[in-house]
This record gives sequence, structure tokens and C-alpha cells, in this order.
Amino acid sequence: MQTLIPRTIILIGSLLLGFFSFPQQGKTTVSGVVKDTNGKPIYGATVLVEPLNKGVSTDEQGYFQLSIGTGNGSYTLRVTYLGFDEKRVPIELGQTGESPYNIVLEESSYDLDEVVVSGKSIVNQVKEKAFNVNVIDAKKLHNTTLDLGHALDRTSGIRVRESGGVGSQMNFSLNGFRGKQVRFFIDGIPMDNFGSSFQLNNIPVNLAERVEVYKGVVPIGLGADALGGAVNIITNTYEKSHLDASYSYGSFNTHRSMVNAIYVSKSGFTAQLNAYQNYSDNNYDVTVDVADINTGEYYPDQTVERFHDKYHNETVIANIGVVNKSYADQLLLGVTTGSSYREIQTGARIVSVFGAWHRKGNILMPSLKYIKKDFIANGLDVRLNANYNFGQEKNIDTLHRRYNWFGQYKEYDNPGGERSYSLYEYRNNTGIATASFDYELSQNHKFSLSNTFNTFNRKGEDQLDPDSEIYEQPRKTIKNILGLGYGYEAENWSANIFAKQYFQQNKFSQSYNPSGDYGDIAYRDQTNKFSYLGYGLALTHFFNDDFQIKASFEKSYRMPETEELYGDLVNLQGNIDLKPEQSYNYNLGASYWWHMGTQHHINLNANGFYRDASDFIRPVLNNNQTMQVMDNLGSVTNLGIESEIRYQYREKFSAGVNVTYQNLRNNTKYEGEQTTESVVYRDRIPNMPYLYGNADMSYTFQNVGGTGNLLSIGYNMLYVHAFYLYWPSLGDDKFDIPEQISQDLNITYTWKEDLQFTFECRNIFNKKLYDNFSLQKPGRSFTGKIRYTFF
Repeated sequence: MQTLIPRTIILIGSLLLGFFSFPQQGKTTVSGVVKDTNGKPIYGATVLVEPLNKGVSTDEQGYFQLSIGTGNGSYTLRVTYLGFDEKRVPIELGQTGESPYNIVLEESSYDLDEVVVSGKSIVNQVKEKAFNVNVIDAKKLHNTTLDLGHALDRTSGIRVRESGGVGSQMNFSLNGFRGKQVRFFIDGIPMDNFGSSFQLNNIPVNLAERVEVYKGVVPIGLGADALGGAVNIITNTYEKSHLDASYSYGSFNTHRSMVNAIYVSKSGFTAQLNAYQNYSDNNYDVTVDVADINTGEYYPDQTVERFHDKYHNETVIANIGVVNKSYADQLLLGVTTGSSYREIQTGARIVSVFGAWHRKGNILMPSLKYIKKDFIANGLDVRLNANYNFGQEKNIDTLHRRYNWFGQYKEYDNPGGERSYSLYEYRNNTGIATASFDYELSQNHKFSLSNTFNTFNRKGEDQLDPDSEIYEQPRKTIKNILGLGYGYEAENWSANIFAKQYFQQNKFSQSYNPSGDYGDIAYRDQTNKFSYLGYGLALTHFFNDDFQIKASFEKSYRMPETEELYGDLVNLQGNIDLKPEQSYNYNLGASYWWHMGTQHHINLNANGFYRDASDFIRPVLNNNQTMQVMDNLGSVTNLGIESEIRYQYREKFSAGVNVTYQNLRNNTKYEGEQTTESVVYRDRIPNMPYLYGNADMSYTFQNVGGTGNLLSIGYNMLYVHAFYLYWPSLGDDKFDIPEQISQDLNITYTWKEDLQFTFECRNIFNKKLYDNFSLQKPGRSFTGKIRYTFF
């Protein structure tokens, strides 16, 4: 730890040196910020340069930038926005451009209560699409110490479950579908090949501008074999140079730091950098039963400290290229690089405890991104992405010991490990290429075509057994998802229909005994292929500006994931006999916005959903109950509802509550001479929460300690009803995972808009929290954070 923080600071500092020192040259541009008389940015204002009639709209920070050309002379900026008086600003332009303009608009003299503001934020625009989608405005959470996983855990229909503290294995559930059944994207690019050092619960929320959660039905533009939904993380993008840095320290020796920087020159050259780091000892207390490793004496309900659970990761995402060119709106070459270190404290259950086993991993992933609107023809938009991960993982288990929770151990003389005796180092050699084309035939008609191609080829060797044939066996997968869609938009309704072609090929080998003699093992190469056609429909209708209904359907498929097929070498055992799963997904929802004057706003949302899945892939314990393995369950249905109500008073007070209920049932029947019902037929699917929700509120005090300074106090509560660990019809223990109530408090002070201080307390009342089997999560913790933003 003593060398980790200096090394990270030096790394980030070196990357930042000279970041903002590129020469500025090129076309003359006009830029600036539009605000109201209270100093608040105005989103969607129109800025027009007369007499050139070139215009642009301001972004959510009120910023605008417009390329004029290389000419100079006298011009006029005409700035308009509904509800405000028009403003004209004379400007003189030379060859090298001018300083940014600060433009203040004054409210119109007529009654603003009668004004309908037409400008909508991107968040609201996405919410109003036909697809069943939740949008999280991540910018509102940038002052917190949340990672993306815990930010999503506060959204209706979502449960994020972890096996422990910082860096622990995460399981994401959306409307009853979990794990790999839900796909994740960054700016529309699948995260399938990002490796263990890059998962939602170690990515800071500051990386994102917003997060889109698609439930049940996934647009073809995201191009994935998601069974029950998708999460698209939209990263921060700025049209001007920007720097945002933060650092936090908290309980269990937890350190988090983040740098988000971008440079944009007037010529269109851009350089982007995101760097972040997480570190934690995760030495929180747990309550367990312990047996003395020497005497065998039994000590029930002991409070002990986790002693082998250190985690850290460091990640840098860098891009360089051009923006706003005639040949490309964006053309970026990038690289994502990073490393992770994880000590493994437990197995799939808390009765398994380890004291030396650990893993290391890294990511080295070059990437290409190309975006162009009106490509070749007006209305044709193109987006291309490609990346390849050269990163590797290493499993280190070389001490032949047996530990207990007191930290005692027995050491054995013969070679071995705590689980597998391994120095296995491997590369997954994963690559992804995506292409999407959107063609707007007219104002009402739009066609879309997308294709996503994935490759996987695990290669590795074990230094302890370099001649073993098992490491030479193929573990290869290729997957392709092709989508075609059509969209129609009218004044108050819209519709989308689409079809997807799924294809996957797996190459692997299975062992067998050719002679029947003990120890005689040979391998037989095998190949399986899957090909399916899915389709879907999404509709929405606005009865008026404040009342919207949505309906959507998709027949979806999901191919078995490579870790499910070949294992992750930690707590997931591979199963090459897995079959693809499919589901018929139905959604019906409504949203209502209620405005009481201009200061009070209430938003009501309710969504019903039904899932009818076949060959449902779910985790179960393996035969010795120390690892998990994925297994197919013939038929599963899920009928549920989620609802949310949110109240907003000006920019001062906000409160909301969301609740989700899902009835996930086993419909599998066994076939014999006649159809018979299993003893667990119509049982709830075990180890899956079925009733949960969140409540939050925040209040902001203005002009505290100076004009413009803010003091915000926020509260959040998470509730999870007790749920089954095992099949309810087998045994008497109905609720093995108890009711969970966790409450958090945060206080943030913002000084002069660019400097923030945050204090957080999570799990205020130190409740015992469990997500997976008997694995206990951290108790009460405290964190302080400082953040500086420079525009």
C-alpha cells in the first residue's frame, strides 16, 4: 500500500503533464456560455451568427461552440430561448478567434406559467422513447463516493448483489434476470471483453454522464444477445477543454481517486483521459462459526475480522483523434490499460476460508471509434467501433494450507494449494467489432442496421505443470449478432419493430478414458453451433405532454457466456453442456408528470412485466458445495411490477420511492411415461430477491458561507425482503437470507461551483447485510471525498 498511492499519483500526473499544452490553431470559432440572471446555464438556447445564418444549440452546461471559417469581420450573435428576451451581441472576429462570450438572458415580461419550454435534456429525451428504459442522471451523483454498481442499485427493478466489499464479485439482477442475462455497454460498445479489472462495482460514477437501463427489450443499436435487458453507460463528453479530479478515503483503508480530462483545440484535435484507482483492505467484521484448527473446539457466532481480502485496481482510458471534421464527427484511436490484484478470502460459502490464494489481472486494449452523421448521403449516420483485449489473468494458489476464521492454519508437506495448486496464467484474447447504420428516410421513417462480432480464444499454461495436456485443449468461441429495425415517429406516438439473428460457435475438448485403465486420459475435440432468429416491437403514445404509455415485446436469446462454459478459475466451475436460453419478454408501463406551478413537480411511473423463459441459466452449488456452476432450468416465468414516485421542489428539495415485486417461478415438469410435476414445480426460484425498494431524499441550502455556495444533505434507504436460499418445498428453512435494511447519509459542501467536500456514512445502523448465500457484506463505514472541477 505504501508504494501504491505514490505510484498511482505519478502515473496520473505524468499523463496529465502537457495535457492542456497543445498548440491551438485552425478555423476561427465562436464559443461561450449562456446563462440566466441567476447564473444557471440554459440548455437548448439557440445561438445564431448573422448574417452567416450558422447556428448551434447550447449543451447542458449552457456551452456553445461554432466554427465560422477563416474569414474575419463584424458579425452579430443572436441568442434566443423560449421564455426569455432575445439578445444580440456584436462580435469582431479575426484569424485566431475570440475569447469565450458570457451571455446572460433575461426572462420575458409575460407570465412564465403560460410558457411551455420546448428544450428537453438528453435524459428526458431517452425516457420518452418507446423502449422501457430508465435513465440515471449520473452527474447528480458525481459528488458521492458511489461506484456505478451501487448507483444502479438505487433504481427500480435492479438489485446489485456482491460477495463482499470493494472489488468483490458482483451479480446484477434486472426484473428477475441476472448476471450475463443482462448486457453492459460503454457508449454503445459491449463490455464483454474488458476483463476482471473492469466491472461495474469498481468504476466510479464520475466516469458517466448518464446511464440508460433497457428492460426486457433491447434496441438493435446495442447489438447483443441480452436475455432480459441492457445497461448502456454514456461517458462524460465535453465540447471544450475540461478537468475533473477527485479523491476519497474511507473505512477499511479504502482509497479511491479519479481524473477526467479532455482537451479540444479549435482545429478539432482532441485528447481524452480517464484514470481511476481503487484500493481497500476490506478488513471488516463478519459473524461466523469457527472451529479451532488444532483442537477442533467449536466456537459459534464469533465476530472476526476478514484478514485476506485486499483489493486494488488501476485503470487508464486514453483517446486521441479529431472531432467536428467534414469526414468525421469523431475519429478516435484509444487504449484502455490497467491492472488488478485480488486476495480471495472465501469460496462460494463463508465456511470456506483462504489465507494466501490470490489473483492478478491486467487489461491492454487498443480501440478505434468512428462516428459520422450524414455519411455519404443526408440522413445516413454511421458508427463503427473495434477493440481487442490482450490482457491476462493469473491464478496463484501454491501454499498447501488449511485456514480457519481465526487466521490459524495447518500446513502440509506435500505440494498443493488451498484449492487447486495453481500458477495458471492465461489470456482470453477477446475482440469485438461493431457497426451500426441509421438512415432517416424522412421526418417520420427511420431504418437501422447493426452487427456485432465477438471472438474468444483462451490460451494459458501452468508453471507448476507445464507439460499438462489440459492447458493445450481448445476453448474458442465466436459470436455474431445481426439486427435490422424500422422506426416510425408521429406527433404523439412512435413505433419500432426489429429482428435479430443470433449465431455462436464453440470449440472445446472433453476428456475420456480410451482403455479403461486408471490414469489413461485422452481428449476429443468437439464443436457446437447455435443459430436463432429473434424479433420485437416497441410502442409509445402521449395522450398529452404529461401522460405517456409504453408497450414492448421481444423474443430474445442469450448464448452461454465463455466463463459459464469454461469457468472463471475462482468460484465458478465451467459447464460446456449449457444450452442457449430464450425468453418472451412483455412490458407495459405508464408515466405521468404533474406540475404545480413552476416550483413543484411530481413524476409517477408504473411498469408491469412478464417473462417466459426456456433453458433458463442460473447458478447452483457444485457437488462439494464450494463453487458455483451454471445450469439450465427448463422453464421459468416471472410476473412482476415496479413503480416509482418522485417529487421535486425547485432546485432545493427532492424525494423519491421505488418498489419492485417479481414472482419468479419454476415451471419445469419432468417427462416420463407420462408428464409428472417436480416436487419444486411452481416454487419460487431460490436465491433471488422478490420484493425490494429504495427511498431517498435530499435538500440543498443555498448561499451557505458565501454567495453561490451550496450545502446539500442526502439520505438513502435500501430494503430487501427476506428470500429463499434453497427450494421452498425442500426442507423447513423458508427464509435463509433475512430481511435487509440499509440506510446511508451524505453531506456535500460546494464552494464557488468548482470545489466540493463530501462526507458519507453507509449502513448507518451497522446492520448485517447478505447478498449471496451466507457471504456477509461490510457493516457501517465512513468516507470523505474532495472533488475539483476546472472548465
